[in-house]
Amino acid sequence: MKKFAILALVALTFINCKTSQTQPVFLPPEGHYLDESSFENSVIYEVNIRQYSPEGSFNAFTKDIPNLKQLGVKIIWMMPIFPISQTKRKATGGDNSKFASEMPVAEQHKYLGSYYAVSDFKKVNPEFGSMEDFRQLVKTAHENGMYVILDWVPNHTGWDHVWIKEHPEYYTKNEKGEIIDPINPETGKSWGWTDVADLNYDNQNLRKEMTADMKYWIQKEGIDGFRCDVAGNVPTDFWQKAIPELRAVKNIFMLAEAWEPELLKSNLFDMAYAWDGHHTSNKIAQGKENVSAWDKYMVEKNKKYEANDILMNFVDNHDENSWNGTIQSRLGKAEEAMTALSYVTPGMPLIYSGNEYGLKHSLKFFEKDSIPKTKGKEWELRAKLGQLKNGNLALNGGKNPASYKRIATNNDTKILAFEREKDGKKVIYIANLSDQTLETKIDLKGDFTDYMSGYNIQFRTDSPIGLKAWQYLILTN
Repeated sequence: MKKFAILALVALTFINCKTSQTQPVFLPPEGHYLDESSFENSVIYEVNIRQYSPEGSFNAFTKDIPNLKQLGVKIIWMMPIFPISQTKRKATGGDNSKFASEMPVAEQHKYLGSYYAVSDFKKVNPEFGSMEDFRQLVKTAHENGMYVILDWVPNHTGWDHVWIKEHPEYYTKNEKGEIIDPINPETGKSWGWTDVADLNYDNQNLRKEMTADMKYWIQKEGIDGFRCDVAGNVPTDFWQKAIPELRAVKNIFMLAEAWEPELLKSNLFDMAYAWDGHHTSNKIAQGKENVSAWDKYMVEKNKKYEANDILMNFVDNHDENSWNGTIQSRLGKAEEAMTALSYVTPGMPLIYSGNEYGLKHSLKFFEKDSIPKTKGKEWELRAKLGQLKNGNLALNGGKNPASYKRIATNNDTKILAFEREKDGKKVIYIANLSDQTLETKIDLKGDFTDYMSGYNIQFRTDSPIGLKAWQYLILTN
């Protein structure tokens, strides 16, 4: 195989990367109860209703749900849909954050506050539409073979929440008996989340009421689970009692915004965040680390977590986009290689609203904003990767995952090569994770198809191949 044939692939990838007209087939069981086998090949989509469309409505998103099938999406994670407190409503974030009430009166109307400052756990934000609109969204998702999970905020409430008046004993108080915002246990100081009041899980009645409010959405509105905000800040023994009670009503999918392995034990949460993988990818893309850091991450991950623990792989989410910069600013020319890596490495890949349309700006968090809606190379990339994730057993990443085996090269600090395998199906990822064109030998022999371009490639262990900076291959057998 000639060196120039491999180098040419990077230029031809998107010419040949036409989205298949065959969409993945996936239908939830009767009654829309979760089937755990669907975890193996799912793509999860985080929707920011406020910013998804100019209207910022349930209905605008509902119209687009059928399109998500093209991306291989099976789980829709909805950022909080609940009413937002007026009291201490934030206008800006960061160290010098301000409340809406501190801004010029003529501008106060545009500050919509944080989704995570909830004033009522059993209602929907009227800015997004009505409860009937939400029900139609869930119905449409189910009809299109997708599950819906709600972003739940168990650690705190907004300052308008009815519990503030009726059950002040549910909240953490200072030595003066005043309700306080959440405290960082490591520093003993405020996190800076001054628009919310910290809940005190020493109170058993709070635990019962929180569980009842979660159960309401499963029983009455037919949702399929929860993404739980800062789940690690809530006592584990709360989850140990609450989650079995919720699962007694219906089998649900539980995603923890956390990394703690204990939250995945004993049928508690199904999935946690791959924070270490995310940070490692960023550092490699920025030249602060090399591929050795990825290998170290995979070794440590296997020590921390059990084989059937699921981690959510992501290059972006609402926090990263709003506070830490866009995908482009964090990953640069490594963006496509790292996006592909998030699909083929063990776990479940995430798409955040706008990623599929090439979102290139940080969405405002407390004000109205909007994502682009023109399909281009970013859509084609995620559609093709999503179909591979949905349809190839070698990318199983749930309770019965495919294996992961590192493939040796003669430059393991810059070339990442690994094989995923299950039941005879194989997917091999090879990437030059450096900013230099490299010639390398890979311990691989055989004839393969590069999934992204469709080209057939022969590998011989004694013949070097050339890879451009940040070029990657996804080989199938």
